[in-house]
Amino acid sequence: MPLLPEPLQRLITAFERLPGIGPKTASRLAFFLLKAPNTVSSELAEALKGLQLATGVCQTCFNITLVDRTQCDICADAQRDTGIICVVEDPMDVLAIERAGAFPGRYHVLHGALSPIEGIGPEDLRIHELELRVKGGLIKEVIIATNPSMEGDATALFIKKQLAPYTVRITRLARGLPVGGDLEYTDQTTILRALAGRQEME
Repeated sequence: MPLLPEPLQRLITAFERLPGIGPKTASRLAFFLLKAPNTVSSELAEALKGLQLATGVCQTCFNITLVDRTQCDICADAQRDTGIICVVEDPMDVLAIERAGAFPGRYHVLHGALSPIEGIGPEDLRIHELELRVKGGLIKEVIIATNPSMEGDATALFIKKQLAPYTVRITRLARGLPVGGDLEYTDQTTILRALAGRQEME
């Protein structure tokens, strides 16, 4: 006989699927919502529903934007330098760099990194679209800001190889970033130093 009512267990199981949420945290969240006013649960349900229905990806850089827009706010900003592209793995990395407030260019979001173990190849990322942007001839520099991990480094080297035929400067964020870390958890000072100390890829 189940210890918990089925709806409550379903919610706990759903929370456990989220990254960084273990069984104890999932249970605490579920019991909090059980005891909270109905408005809290309703607002959460509406927010989750709207997340899928109202968001899409920018057709230029593939960052997250509203579903009825073809460009995100950054790509639509005429003040941003169109000649510099910062390549990141995930939309959260865009937020991390933007918080530092020092990057004047635009972005290209890959939505992942190469990982043969997980079956993620070049065709699963937005690498071809990046090449098309560079091929247009308006890009002066591509800053590769993939995470300093084995997968991030492999992705960076693959991108460098793909862009080799084009006249574009290719740089990588300096190793001020901790190896094995993620951009979204990196402090602003470290990101500023990494941007300032970027180097040519060898």
